[in-house]
Amino acid sequence: MTSAIEFVTINWDGHPVSIEHQWIGAADDDAPLMVFLHEGLGSLAMWKEFPLQLCASTGFRGLVYSRPGYGRSTPRADGEHWGTDFMHRQAHALLPALLRALRIDVSANPFWLCGHSDGGSIALLFAAGFPERVAGVIVLSPHIMVEEITVTSIEQARATYLETDLRQRLARYHTNPDSAFWGWNDIWLRPEFRDWSIEEELTGIRCPVLALQGLDDEYGTLEQIRGIARRVVQSEIVELPDCGHSPHRDRPRELIRIASRFVQDTIRATTANEAGFSANY
Repeated sequence: MTSAIEFVTINWDGHPVSIEHQWIGAADDDAPLMVFLHEGLGSLAMWKEFPLQLCASTGFRGLVYSRPGYGRSTPRADGEHWGTDFMHRQAHALLPALLRALRIDVSANPFWLCGHSDGGSIALLFAAGFPERVAGVIVLSPHIMVEEITVTSIEQARATYLETDLRQRLARYHTNPDSAFWGWNDIWLRPEFRDWSIEEELTGIRCPVLALQGLDDEYGTLEQIRGIARRVVQSEIVELPDCGHSPHRDRPRELIRIASRFVQDTIRATTANEAGFSANY
């Protein structure tokens, strides 16, 4: 099932913004929910078929949306610059506001998160900040700290945007490609952002975490997911050969197989734990 793309207005930074979103997967409102969080240059449309394919494989219903500044959501205001806490604010303020606006009660029914790159970092931050609301997390090439390889690749992206047709190509997915590109590029290249890290916050995560990364990732070393494994004991990491920064594009079939197995194992373990708890009481 894929519904039409819709828009909902929330209050963000003291003014209303319109959020592009779409419901996919199972039509049953009682089906487990997975929310998809896109990368730093991504949007709802740039996920393409992956969210629907994963939801079809797991029996989940899915929610895909574009963050402010991306896709068909409200672009950044002229002169607006994101702070070094921009991913924290997306996790701790914007996503909860979106869930409220869509009348999604995750306090009663914990949900799943699937995030790519910056979206993976936001997913981890939400899970750490609201551990009782998250049933499981799947992250693809997440960032937990800033590495030199990341900065170098983002500097190269800036040159590509200025010197090639990248702006025109991004315009297929963003109402305002400059809003999307410069919001992401400027903050990652600020000197003060070099100290950004969420490593210590990861210890607040209580749900199972699946973290995947390509061996050929041009935006980060494997220390990004290995660092998760050291801090989240209930995590599983997968290092994918012949794969760059976007596993859902480079290795979609293998990714869906691994993610679906992880979801099924997690649900079985949760059900068994709940049955054991009930039997003891």
